Amino acid sequence: SVLTGILTFLVLEKVLELSNPETNEELREKENKKIVGYLNLLANCTDNLLHGLAVGTSFLSSFRLGVTTTAAILLHEIPHEFGDFAILLKSGFDRWEAAKAQMSTALVGLMGALLALAFENNNDLETLLMYILPFTAGGFLNIALVSVVPELMEEKRPGPALCQFVCLLGGIGAMSLLTMV
Repeated sequence: SVLTGILTFLVLEKVLELSNPETNEELREKENKKIVGYLNLLANCTDNLLHGLAVGTSFLSSFRLGVTTTAAILLHEIPHEFGDFAILLKSGFDRWEAAKAQMSTALVGLMGALLALAFENNNDLETLLMYILPFTAGGFLNIALVSVVPELMEEKRPGPALCQFVCLLGGIGAMSLLTMV
């Protein structure tokens, strides 16, 4: 399913780029750049859906677990949303468009919580998550590999390049530590 997510986002990006009817090359390039922002919003929607599902199922288990899960997701989401906002700005969205788009994706999280409450039976929810989790990971991997990493490779100054590399290692280290908990 991870590969399905990567390939889906790759195909979506290519179809959207190729179907752009703009003949002015400068305008075409600007509109195609915005496609990355839309793909990021799609990946963010599935991510927020998963967060909503996690919050909803946690509250079904216990109030305390629900509050703890909500707090953990909020702590994770704050830097994540700043990163998504930066990607949208880099993709050509203005600040107001980016803010409205981010708020819209947050509503998908609410839908996820309501979906979790509707699927009180954990077997149905597990089946749903079995497909959504890897697909979402694939979408974010595609965005990272196609948009973020090439931009990081453009940095030629040693100081900022080293800082980026240290931050990358810090992120990998943090994820590794979280898997041990």
